[in-house]
Amino acid sequence: MKIEIPEFALVLLVGASGTGKSSFAARHFLPTEVVSSDRMRGWVADDENDQSATVEAFDLLRYVVEKRLKGRRFTVVDATNVQPESRKGLIALAKKWHALAVAIVFDLPEAIAVERNAQRPDRQFGAGPVRRHMHALKRSLGGMNREGIRYVHRLRSVEAVDAVGIVRTRLWNDRREETGPFDIIGDVHGCADELETLLDRLGYRVSWNGKAVTVTPPDGRRAIFVGDLVDRGPRSPDALRIAKHMVDSGTAMAVVGNHDDKLKRHLDGRNVKPSHGLAETIEQFAQEPPEFAAEMRTWLDGLISHYVLDGGRLVVAHAGLKEEMQGRASGAVRSFCMYGETTGEIDAFGLPVRWDWAADYKGKAKVVYGHTPVVEANWVNGTLCIDTGCVFGGKLTALRYPELELVDVPARRTYYEPVRPLAAPAADTGMAPHQLNLADVLGKQVIETRHYHHVTVREDNAAAALEVMSRYAVDPRWLIHLPPTMSPAETSAQEGWLERPEEAFAYYGSKGAKILVAEEKHMGSRGLVLLARTQEVAARRFGVHDGARGVIVTRTGRRFFNDAALEAAALHRIDLAMDASGLWAELATDWVLWDAEILPWSMKAGALVRGQYAAVGAAAVAGLGALSDALAAAKARGVAIDDLAASAAASLADATRYRAAYNRYVAPFAGIEDLRIAPFHLLASEGAVHDDKDHLWHMAAAHRLAEADPALLLATQYRRIDLDDPTQVADAIAWWEAMTAAGGEGMVVKPLDFVARGAKGLLQPAIKCRGREYLRIIYGPHYDRPENLERLKKRGLGHKRSMALREFALGLEALHLFVEHAPLTRVHQAVFGVLAMETEPVDPRL
Repeated sequence: MKIEIPEFALVLLVGASGTGKSSFAARHFLPTEVVSSDRMRGWVADDENDQSATVEAFDLLRYVVEKRLKGRRFTVVDATNVQPESRKGLIALAKKWHALAVAIVFDLPEAIAVERNAQRPDRQFGAGPVRRHMHALKRSLGGMNREGIRYVHRLRSVEAVDAVGIVRTRLWNDRREETGPFDIIGDVHGCADELETLLDRLGYRVSWNGKAVTVTPPDGRRAIFVGDLVDRGPRSPDALRIAKHMVDSGTAMAVVGNHDDKLKRHLDGRNVKPSHGLAETIEQFAQEPPEFAAEMRTWLDGLISHYVLDGGRLVVAHAGLKEEMQGRASGAVRSFCMYGETTGEIDAFGLPVRWDWAADYKGKAKVVYGHTPVVEANWVNGTLCIDTGCVFGGKLTALRYPELELVDVPARRTYYEPVRPLAAPAADTGMAPHQLNLADVLGKQVIETRHYHHVTVREDNAAAALEVMSRYAVDPRWLIHLPPTMSPAETSAQEGWLERPEEAFAYYGSKGAKILVAEEKHMGSRGLVLLARTQEVAARRFGVHDGARGVIVTRTGRRFFNDAALEAAALHRIDLAMDASGLWAELATDWVLWDAEILPWSMKAGALVRGQYAAVGAAAVAGLGALSDALAAAKARGVAIDDLAASAAASLADATRYRAAYNRYVAPFAGIEDLRIAPFHLLASEGAVHDDKDHLWHMAAAHRLAEADPALLLATQYRRIDLDDPTQVADAIAWWEAMTAAGGEGMVVKPLDFVARGAKGLLQPAIKCRGREYLRIIYGPHYDRPENLERLKKRGLGHKRSMALREFALGLEALHLFVEHAPLTRVHQAVFGVLAMETEPVDPRL
């Protein structure tokens, strides 16, 4: 006997003690899938037969069942379940979490159960309990379906129990294996002319032979209709013909809309009020042969509520779908998919006020839907409404997936006047009351990334990051990325050096990365430049309505400039350079994110220079100078102080070099005329994270930008290095030596690919090689003395490099999520993770 059970269901094993439920469960289900009342008694009372623990045991049983159903886990309850009241709470849990309830009833002869219990030492309670169980089962068996149990399977004999084979069936909405590409089409509402035009623009060929239609799709693509094919428009029957043909031929999928369902109920002969455009559809159906209505009734009846596609990354439903309902089946799920959710209020137009579920959405799947017409399709927290009111004179819109490109055609005319004006587009990144929640970032976090698997953020690091984020960070809607820390090279094997390029080259060469890019390292402060082309773009894409067009932030998320006018002027100049260089047009974007170094260093580090470097340098030079003078006077008097004088002279020379080193990076700053910005990564723009481009592409883009405004923008010098070419390697080392000897900070060595992998995984995104004199600022005036170098060369880089990889993966994950229109809270988990990593204890000199 084959029993089919949905792959997500709550299965109740129903039967008296001794009918073989536990043995059956052990044969057909995983141990982790079975929640047994006996086992719960054992957990709470150390005795599976202790009936006094029943109340506590069933409290625990229901708790475990709910946790499993919440996580969409197939769950089996092994208990007697013979009374309606014992099943009621479990069925309520199935309903709450939109799981189908299934009962497998062990309706065996009483004698068999009594005999089996008699053979078990722990079941010596006689025939009374079994008889009561049997009577309770007989009384309630006929009403199980009315209790809310979808499927009841009754086993009447031992042979029937032994012959059972369990087959798990997928829910109809589970099409996760379908990865696309898809063309998702918004509410048609009988606008078949516009549908044909849109299909043509998408590459589908539509041809008619009388009333028979044929639609030929472009290679590999499938359409998905979000529902509401009918009503209000002039050609509802033809819209149905097109959609049905495409679904039947396997070139499309369709979900049910509320208007489609209402038409189906009319065709069923139900008493349906012919309002909201149904009267027009009924009139059009009157011109069709009777068999057409019968055919469409059957087809519409087969449309399901929603689809889960592309490994769970895409959900299509007519009115949208909350995360906890996705991939589940219940009347409530179907109702939400068709109608959405209302507040219970009525607006000024006499229509129900709809709950804005999308504003609070935090799910991983993108949800594409229609139902509520809007002027323009716009992403909100990973959801997109593509009902752009074609029948009301708007346009018919499709989303190309996974490209996330919108394609639309204008309505030929207004076919139906809307009762309520179409809604204006919502901001892409909302600040709904629950969109940013402390619970999403506090405590231990495990963040999944596409480049580094899972990154764990410790609870104490998260708490420290919250302090920084809440007190100092810019408006969180601007924070779509933070850059990673950078590790130095391994210590040099050459005498007298702490860092040299040879070790950076050796690291990448040993990992198989033979083509490298070496970039000049500016002595400035790391900054991110986020620029929207217009204020309207800033409002629509970032949800910021204060008139700003962007922001420049530090690598810890703080506003780089305290002077708002200076920031605005810099952004305006960069905008002009983007335009003059042709990058706005070439990237086909209305916003951009640059990673840059901002100079002079003293502009941001003035307090550090005055309070630490200058104070140390001035005191050392003054004190050691006075000491040297005193020692010289003593020597003139014949005192034998040669060794002490030599030591003082060497220390004075070190202090002098120390002061000269930091003075190279001190420059006056009066305003934008003294500002220099050196871009080196074009991180992201609309629809793209540019981690798929190599570093030569990034350098070329940065140079184009700098050439458009050389007074503000600084072109970073760089070299391409083939490690198999000794001449290129030697030239790069000589370039570094000359640059650092002239006072430069050093260089950054990167693999050619932005995201590079070796045999053991992700490689360091960059390694810095700092010059000898710059390191004097970092490690102190005497760092390069042999005894100090010997100690410093024992420094460990493991933790720093681990941090760099994790921050790199988190920063890119945040960007990808933002570009993919994920909910703001998910973007912020990754950004917050980078900031949390920065609170880990690590040597700040590395």
